[in-house]
Formats: sequence, structure tokens, C-alpha cells
Amino acid sequence: MRGALLVARRELSAYLRSLLGYIVAAGALLIEGIYFQAYGLGSGPKLSAEVLLRFLDGTCVVTMVAALILSMRLLAGEREHGTLVLLRTAPIRDGEIIAGKFLAAFTLIVLMTATTVYMPLLIFVNGKVSVGHILTGYAGVLLAGGAALAIGIFASTLASNQVVAVISGAALIVTMALLFWVARVTEPPVNDFLFALNLYPQRQRPFLNGVLRLENVLYYVAVAYFFLLAATHTLRARRWR
Repeated sequence: MRGALLVARRELSAYLRSLLGYIVAAGALLIEGIYFQAYGLGSGPKLSAEVLLRFLDGTCVVTMVAALILSMRLLAGEREHGTLVLLRTAPIRDGEIIAGKFLAAFTLIVLMTATTVYMPLLIFVNGKVSVGHILTGYAGVLLAGGAALAIGIFASTLASNQVVAVISGAALIVTMALLFWVARVTEPPVNDFLFALNLYPQRQRPFLNGVLRLENVLYYVAVAYFFLLAATHTLRARRWR
């Protein structure tokens, strides 16, 4: 655990020293602000719950994309710049390297997401939505962001450069999202299985509506754990090539 914390501190410091973290955070905040302006403050009366749902839905997508971009440098970037060899020679296990990098990037995602809280608070003050609905929606956003980050880290362990990493990660995420549409045109029990594996939007809908279901929380945690474990084994296998 100590090794993971050391790696996390190193990675978080690297994000704060580089432009990537600031560019991603600023871009995400800009897009979410425009989205909120369009759906929340646009012309015509709207139901508060609908405005909040649309805002959280857009925030979820932006957060997943941001997580994918942040993940591309974690291993593929180090491999591209030749610094991964130095990290491997340190007395830190592969699992601690992966966990530390995940913790650093996820911390940045949490901070980035926290900067958007004022938008739903405006809905809360001027409309009729509960604090529980807002908190549940943000829980869904962070869980989906964490799962996307884990998928991106796995892709980063496989790729030789950052461009390949982000394309591979995006392909995995889009594939898991498209399962929803495939499930709609298939018959039971295949469609039930595909719905169960769907990353977005099926699993995200209850969160967007302010409903916290344990099965959906466990799903996102399981996806993150699976891909982080796969990333650990991939890193270990590449070490002994």
C-alpha cells in the first residue's frame, strides 16, 4: 500500500506540473457549462428534475472521456518517453504501480467533478430537486468515470504510445456502451446478459433519476477491479518479455 501511495503522489504531482491535467479540467468544465446553459438556462420553462437529469447525463459522458484522456499517459506515455524502465526497477510491485496511477488520476477526476457542483446547486436553489438526487447523480458520474479510467489504464498497458492507448480505450468503452443497443434487438436470455454488461446508459439511468441501487454500484466497482487486475497482469507479463 505504501508503494501505491508513493506512485499516486508522484503521478498527481506530474499532472499538476503538466498542462494536460489543466487542459482536460478546463475543457470538461467548459463543455459542462455550455451543456448546462443550453438545457438549464435556455428559453422556455423546464422541470427541475429533467434539467438535472440532462446535466448529469452530459457530465457523465464528459467525465468518462476526460478519464480516458488522463489515462493515456499513465503507462503508454512512460513507455514512450523511456521512464517506465526506471519505475520497474524500483522496489514496488506491479499491482502497486497500477493502483497508484489509478488513485492519482481518480483524485484529479474527483477534483475536476467537484468544480461543477455549483451548477446543480443552482437548480436546487431555484427549483425542486433534492440533495439526495444530486449526490446520487454525482456518485454515478464518479463510478462511471472510475470504470472508464480503469479501462483506459488497461489499454495504456497494452499500447506502445499514447495515441494508440486512447484509441484502444475508446474502442473498449464504446463496445461496452453499444451492448445496450445490441441487447434491444436480441431475445432473452441473450439480451438480459448484454444489458447486464452494458457500461452506459443502462447502468447509469437509476443514478440519473436519483435512485441508488447496490447492483449498479457493484457493477462499476467490478468493472474497475477487473480492468485494473488485467492491467496488473499485462504489466507483469511485459516485464518478463
